[in-house]
Amino acid sequence: MSEPAEAQSLDSHAVQVHPDDNVAVIKFGFEAGTVISMQDSDPLVVTGQPTAGHRFALTEIARDEQVVQYGQPIGKSLGIAAGEVVTRINMSNDVPVVREIPDQFSTEAPDYLPEAEIPTFEGFRRPDGGVGTRNHILIVPTSMCASHEAQQISIIAEHTLFDPKLFPNVDGVVGIPHNKGCGCSDGSNIDVTLRTLANFAAHPNVGAVVMIELGCEKTNLSKMEEYLSRRGSKGFGKPVHWLSVQSEGGTAQVVSKGLAAVKELLPQVNEATREQIPASEIVLGLECGGSDGFSGLSANPALGHAADLIVRCGGTVILSEVPEFCGAEHVLALRSRDAQVASEVYGLVDWYKEYASTVGTVLGDNPSPGNIDGGLLNITIKSLGAIAKGGTTRIEGTTDYSEPPAGKGLQLMQGPGYDQESVPGMVAGGANVVVFTTGRGTTIGNAICPVLKLASNTPVFERMPDDIDLNAGSVIDGTETIQEVGQRVFDRVVEVATGNKLAHAEIHKHREFQIWAEQSVSL
Repeated sequence: MSEPAEAQSLDSHAVQVHPDDNVAVIKFGFEAGTVISMQDSDPLVVTGQPTAGHRFALTEIARDEQVVQYGQPIGKSLGIAAGEVVTRINMSNDVPVVREIPDQFSTEAPDYLPEAEIPTFEGFRRPDGGVGTRNHILIVPTSMCASHEAQQISIIAEHTLFDPKLFPNVDGVVGIPHNKGCGCSDGSNIDVTLRTLANFAAHPNVGAVVMIELGCEKTNLSKMEEYLSRRGSKGFGKPVHWLSVQSEGGTAQVVSKGLAAVKELLPQVNEATREQIPASEIVLGLECGGSDGFSGLSANPALGHAADLIVRCGGTVILSEVPEFCGAEHVLALRSRDAQVASEVYGLVDWYKEYASTVGTVLGDNPSPGNIDGGLLNITIKSLGAIAKGGTTRIEGTTDYSEPPAGKGLQLMQGPGYDQESVPGMVAGGANVVVFTTGRGTTIGNAICPVLKLASNTPVFERMPDDIDLNAGSVIDGTETIQEVGQRVFDRVVEVATGNKLAHAEIHKHREFQIWAEQSVSL
């Protein structure tokens, strides 16, 4: 007769995220039949497939009882035995709908640092008061119809005209080809397209602009000028060259004139110099992609701590990806500064649910196969982990996609969960640094803004060291706390903002750009 297996500690195998949780998240895959010692009850025998990032029941969860993680319901039990791994078979996605706006909010203003204690970075102070962390020449096509020419100009210019030794204060010549504009038969909202392009051109990370139209599209140069006039702006506050493919005689001619414009602009843009700027001018965009079961336990809360530090400095933090608020929107609403903001938080999710229904889907479809394989079995689990990026400070306001927030502090932005469109929305909204958490290994960057990658687990960080900048897997490994990793993230943000260190995505010239310009986006 075999000896009974020796019980092993819970902490060495799993994480109970919140004291009220009836599940624990598995740190590292181990064999079924492993015996886990429990502090206040009999040992558990783990059954099923104990895969890293998934969870097992700490006690029997009777049928129709709620499965709880992060101290919040994540699904309804279909009958889960103590020690059994939770799956999409033994847990339904039913969670109670919470819609609460209290009469009085207990959220307090952030604990701001004294001015003398606010760290500084070296940034580009623009004439309009904005602060850039980079200094690019940006080639902007007003539509898909001029995107080829914009891309050609930027590529040729960087290889033949831009010499970092001659122009040390210039970070590059960047094009933002995209698939929007023209006749907008794809349902794109013209104003959102123009707003996103205009806000990229006006961004403080951009020192000069070459704006190109085909000439007959709905989003042409005259429409851009009309849009700027409606917004009370006469331009972008920097040197701009306006070119038209049709008026200039075609592709070769406009590329030639675009290159001549870049040659003229390079010495002008190089005149900008970095100066000491308080960290209150950092606008930090928060993103997660390729998430796993550890993202909400390590990388996201560590980034949340860094976000809290930015807010304490008087800076701005933008949290988007509204589909990943779903199931956790009540947690955000209760962190709002007042009832009006709480109502706006619910409104962001309600709008997105309605939008999703018009295209034949539901927000519950959001987790990708990679998410599910990594332990994010449903949108509620994913959302509760995703919102941890926003830290703990109160929510000051909300804004539309690609629209700069009205104030500082933590701001929520309407926007999709699709990384290629979400990040540009936050950058158009003013983000001058982005931190992007990943559990599976996402590589994308942004055309004009540094994007730092933060791994949720050590194996992916070690597997992709040239793409991922920082590791939060040490939280799971037990070698660092969330606060320690968060401080490291904050320090790297300041270092990258200064330009002393590039994000890996910048080194590899990841310059992704797409516009989320759906017809029904409210303005």
